[in-house]
Amino acid sequence: MRDVSDERTANKATGPARLRGFLPVAAAGAVAGLPAAFTSLTVAELTAAGVREEARPVNAVGGAVIDRTPAAVKDWAIATFGTHDKLVLQLGILVLLGLFAIVVGVSAMRFRRAGALAVLGFGLFGALVAAGRPEGAGADAVPSLTGAVAGAAVLYVLAGTGLRMVPGRPGPGERAGRRGRAEPPGSGAARTLGGMERRRFVVAATTVTAASAGAGLLGHRLNAAGRARAAASRAALGLPAPSSPAGAIPAGAGLDVPGLEPLITPNRDFYRIDTALSVPRVDVDDWRLTVRGLGVTRPLELTFAELLERELIERRITLTCVSNPVGGRYTGNAHWIGVRLADLLAEAGVRPPSRGGPADQLIARSVEGMTLGSPVETVLDGRDALLAVGMNGEPLPFAHGFPVRMVVPGLYGYVSACKWLTELELTTFDDYDAYWVERGWAARAPVKTQSRIDTPRGLAELSAGPVAVAGVAWAQHTGIDRVEVRVDDGPWTPAELAEEDSVDVWRQWVWTWDATPGRHTLQVRATDRSGETQTADRVGTVPDGATGRHAVVVTVS
Repeated sequence: MRDVSDERTANKATGPARLRGFLPVAAAGAVAGLPAAFTSLTVAELTAAGVREEARPVNAVGGAVIDRTPAAVKDWAIATFGTHDKLVLQLGILVLLGLFAIVVGVSAMRFRRAGALAVLGFGLFGALVAAGRPEGAGADAVPSLTGAVAGAAVLYVLAGTGLRMVPGRPGPGERAGRRGRAEPPGSGAARTLGGMERRRFVVAATTVTAASAGAGLLGHRLNAAGRARAAASRAALGLPAPSSPAGAIPAGAGLDVPGLEPLITPNRDFYRIDTALSVPRVDVDDWRLTVRGLGVTRPLELTFAELLERELIERRITLTCVSNPVGGRYTGNAHWIGVRLADLLAEAGVRPPSRGGPADQLIARSVEGMTLGSPVETVLDGRDALLAVGMNGEPLPFAHGFPVRMVVPGLYGYVSACKWLTELELTTFDDYDAYWVERGWAARAPVKTQSRIDTPRGLAELSAGPVAVAGVAWAQHTGIDRVEVRVDDGPWTPAELAEEDSVDVWRQWVWTWDATPGRHTLQVRATDRSGETQTADRVGTVPDGATGRHAVVVTVS
């Protein structure tokens, strides 16, 4: 007759025993999974050196995440992390990859082949993503595939070794005891087997990690060599003097007010908003620009040297990102040197729609696949639309589009300011939606009139008496005629405007406030040359730029 009390006692002991048995398996699985994931990444890094940096799995998957992220989430990421949003995304991908590696590693301790297949499946996903991106090609899938094969092989081998090291878990080829079970934990055979296999497992995992680190270091150096060649080509570049210089900044165009944004934004401070997870490094000797498409009677293909042979002009132009919130900092002003876009298009035989041209949209493509669409009529209406090669007296920085980018005054950057430019295609708005238009943004996006208070900052604590309230206002290619400030709900008072440089450049302004004690709200509004005054209606950045009036709250004592 069965002893029920003995069975209950045995069942009570089974739970902790199972837990103790699971913990070594989980630990071994984690130790197997993480080196496998590390191997996948480093082998892919090495393989990408023979393809291109953008084909690395983290870049490919990260780019796909950016492609499929809703506009509202993108705005949140930019508002929360600023220009560090891509770094946060990359770190997030690596963390998720690590968690995936641990889960798959633990699973592989029980289902060895399934674990290896999961790694292969993950690599296949990365390969499909890389090949399916806008700039993707068949070769872009190779790093993800080779990394997946290497990672799956490592996991399969380590999982087999790890099974042997866990007492009571027979590995492949291990002699099982009665009824197919291993020697019980605590027996001499298990202790000997566990200790011996544990050392083998640790040695195997350490060896794999070291070899993978070596592969990753080699891949990093090969990729770095390509970046170094590009950097050397930029360092050796001497830009010709523009035949049409911008001229001196008018006296009084720059106000000397502490805390006010300077009239010219230094390159290091100029905002950067784009989808590139790693900044493309292009060697000028490898760069080509093609001009083709609807209405192009003379297709062009130019080298960088051939582009520089054309007439260069220099202009000061303010750029603004459509993601700039009311009062935001995603706007900047710089000296740009470049070739007139209108001249290049005319050389290709392009006519604007108003003169019978069949194309109404100009698609600009970058080396990393981004597409931006500008109205042909706008870029050919006489404004200083440029293919820029220089910024503030030096070749374009890599982060701002070296060797060539577009600059079109009066249009938001997402429809005009293509960086790392490599192709111009003439088409129509009906036939083609550029990258951001596919994601819900407007196809045509002239810059909206905006103003901003730079000083005092929000929540500043001030002393009673005269306070300089100052900032900038912009309405690119329209011009600013008036800026007004008010305190709390008081009357609007005109601010003093700095001298105008050009209608394509923002204007600084200042107003002296006789501050009184208390908590106050300062608000600003601008009126452009067309007579339009900023609306008070607060609207977000989607689909064609924010509206509203910037305000700051300060305390005066």
